[in-house]
Amino acid sequence: MDIKSKNLNLPIAIVSVAIPVVVAILFYLPRPNIELGFNVQLLPLFHAILNSATAVLLLASLYFIRGGHVKAHKTTNLIAVALSALFLVSYVTYHFFTESTKYGDTNHDHVVDAAEKALVGGSAYVYYFILLTHILLAIVIVPLVLFTLLRGFQEDFVKHKKIARITWPIWFYVAVTGVIVYVMISPYY
Repeated sequence: MDIKSKNLNLPIAIVSVAIPVVVAILFYLPRPNIELGFNVQLLPLFHAILNSATAVLLLASLYFIRGGHVKAHKTTNLIAVALSALFLVSYVTYHFFTESTKYGDTNHDHVVDAAEKALVGGSAYVYYFILLTHILLAIVIVPLVLFTLLRGFQEDFVKHKKIARITWPIWFYVAVTGVIVYVMISPYY
């Protein structure tokens, strides 16, 4: 049985629930004291690069499909999915081995005191709004990308196009806001 005739709704649903659950659990697990052989503090920059590349690929994908270049459209989307998967593995690795960085924590003690809050002022509200929408839409985008990809592989182009009109702007938003979040939080790493 090939992918065109398989019903993959249940596996997509399981993956779509498992990913945010695993990521949420990471924030509550104690951090292991293991030397990885590389500086995990470099990973947030790597994540921003992956998000930037994904955003560019999504723009290229839209350009290609509007121009009727289906093969290029497919290729750019598959690369964007691969980069997103790499991002997820790297993100999980980073958060497994490090404490979360707090916005405004200039002295890196994992506490944002009153003086630090005053220093960042209203920008904290902007940061947390962008971060919250980024996180919520990152959860939503997993099943959307998987279903969009599946419909494309199944050559159900009517459904593929219909769901892609929802998937693309959300995925693009998640990719771009991932970079914005990095730029805003990077002074506190």
